Amino acid sequence: MIIQLKKEIQDQEYQKLLNLLKNNSFKTRSVETQLGRYILALGNDNFDIRIVGNLPGVEDVHAVNDKHLLVSSKWKTSPTQISLGNGTSIGGGDFTLIAGPCAIEDKDKTEQTADFLKGQNIGIMRGGVFKPRSSPYSFRGTGLEGLKYFSEICHERGIKVVTEVMQPEMIEAMYPMTDVFQVGARNSQNFNLLDELGRLDKPVLLKRGLSGTLDELLYSAEYVFSGGNEQIILCERGIRTFEKAYRNTLDLNIIPLLKEKTHLPVIVDPSHGTGIRNLVEPMALAAIMTGADGIMVEIHPSPEKAMSDAKQTLGFEEMSILIQKIHKTIRFRQNELFAKKF
Repeated sequence: MIIQLKKEIQDQEYQKLLNLLKNNSFKTRSVETQLGRYILALGNDNFDIRIVGNLPGVEDVHAVNDKHLLVSSKWKTSPTQISLGNGTSIGGGDFTLIAGPCAIEDKDKTEQTADFLKGQNIGIMRGGVFKPRSSPYSFRGTGLEGLKYFSEICHERGIKVVTEVMQPEMIEAMYPMTDVFQVGARNSQNFNLLDELGRLDKPVLLKRGLSGTLDELLYSAEYVFSGGNEQIILCERGIRTFEKAYRNTLDLNIIPLLKEKTHLPVIVDPSHGTGIRNLVEPMALAAIMTGADGIMVEIHPSPEKAMSDAKQTLGFEEMSILIQKIHKTIRFRQNELFAKKF
């Protein structure tokens, strides 16, 4: 059971509610986020929730039997929309395009990419400054110095910054320069990191683990939400399977399932999901048709020379063509959804 509390709930009303729950064999946990205050009550499936709903100080009450309560669509039936400011948002019926290099390399390439995105009316740029690489000899990012000029270049153009955080200790230094904190696949179950991100008032883009299940992804999101942060974006980025013809298996099955089970926005990363440049476009368009709220694509001024993930990165011309096809596919999806209503 999830109990939504009124903002003006009095201390005595709150204590009366806790006593009622305790006397009816519930285990309780209080959760306070940027947007609301909740009590999670677990352990008594036979309780009449109307008793709680009629108490003073209670805004609403929901019977939720999912394993992951707060991210469940069974209590919050309208999809969550995350606003980044300047008219940029993710979810809630909007389709969002995020693009940028796998790794921030230098000021010149960052400026070229930001100018391209600005010209294409794309309001969010992705780019890693701390890169968790399989090989210790691969390029591992430009660090905080790279994030500094990455942030300055983007914010001068009104573009929001998405970048990966790898350790809880990094958050404080990254905070002023980051609009969306990305949790990479290798850190999707770094629960210490998720706990810390739950204390922030900035969005978290949570990527699915390399072999993560749907439940594991939602549990990771539950960690962030229960810590106090409701602004969570889920990202399908491919999982590791037995297939060796491409880098990962982009699991588009999970998109409609996530859209059914959670109110959180769901985006797709076809670049990491395939690892092959020629596969990015068809899988991006397929992701739109599955109901994804957005796409995150890797681009670079000279993709063949990119210091990270060159084989899956698009050039500006290829990206321009993809953007046109994305707009057509979105219109087609909207027409199909409209037609199903009649």
